[in-house]
Amino acid sequence: MLYYLYTEFGINIFKYISFRGGIAFMLAFCLSMFFLPRFIIWAKLKRASQPISTFIPTHKIKSNTPTMGGVVFVSCSVLASLLCANIFNYYVLFGILVLFLFCLIGIRDDYTKISHRKNQGISAKRKFILLIFASIIISICLALVEHNSFLHIPFVKNPIFNMGYFAIIFWTIIFISSSNAVNITDGLDGLATVPSICAITTLSIFIYISGNAVFSSYLLLPKITNSGELFILSSALLGSLFGFLWYNCHPAQIFMGDSGSLALGGFIAYMGIVSNNEILLILIGSIFVIETLSVILQIGSYKIRNKKIFLMAPIHHHFEVKGWSENKIIIRFWIIALLSNLLAILSVKIR
Repeated sequence: MLYYLYTEFGINIFKYISFRGGIAFMLAFCLSMFFLPRFIIWAKLKRASQPISTFIPTHKIKSNTPTMGGVVFVSCSVLASLLCANIFNYYVLFGILVLFLFCLIGIRDDYTKISHRKNQGISAKRKFILLIFASIIISICLALVEHNSFLHIPFVKNPIFNMGYFAIIFWTIIFISSSNAVNITDGLDGLATVPSICAITTLSIFIYISGNAVFSSYLLLPKITNSGELFILSSALLGSLFGFLWYNCHPAQIFMGDSGSLALGGFIAYMGIVSNNEILLILIGSIFVIETLSVILQIGSYKIRNKKIFLMAPIHHHFEVKGWSENKIIIRFWIIALLSNLLAILSVKIR
């Protein structure tokens, strides 16, 4: 709507992506703050709470906490974007499609857990197939609009090589890895929320620069035509996440559920792909990488050596078993996420 005011009525202030991004952020934040408390009340009445694992005794108090908060912050960010962004921009449309598809898979998983009153949702095989399907759809869409398929290495000025059609396979792997990594991390109050905010903020900076011909040329970043409008969608998602964090911080009044974690992971992957920062996602999402590696190492060690590396995996549970308070684990992981993203931002200038 705001973009329409510029194109049809010539109100110039609405042509600026930064201005519309700021409005989208505040609008999504306000919508999130308005709808979340009402959703929490409704979810409690419907007993829409995720069954809690009994492996950590201190988690028993979380048993009646509503889940599926991801539905709210995803909906709020999409609504704010529709009002502020150019909805005919294909990068915005694909971004909304990413949020919709991955959130939909998460909703199916969350609903299964709630209805069956078990911590296990849909089967891992079915979930993996659905994620592959969604990832391939988005990857093909990007290929059809001839998105830049060159592979870029952090802190290196020139791309390594053109991946061509192999990019579809590579991007699919990025989508699946990122969505699962955020999903694994979402085990403590706000643990996945703040690292997601940090990652999306960093990627938003890259998106804004890449979408601007002057900034991208000066900073030696690839110019991605029409990608700047995606900054508005990412700003809206950041605003809704800050609203969600208000109720998700310890002690959490609501969980994001798979509907939120899969959507966030998919969108982080999408922004990394659009900004040609697929490799830099390792640093941007350092917490997600650490959490995922801890699970892989634990499973691998147990199958090969019949021994565990950690007291429990993912690694945040390892520290819980060691006696760390939940709040200490969360804050320290947030600090790591913030520092790693500051390092990632340095790659803008160091090339």
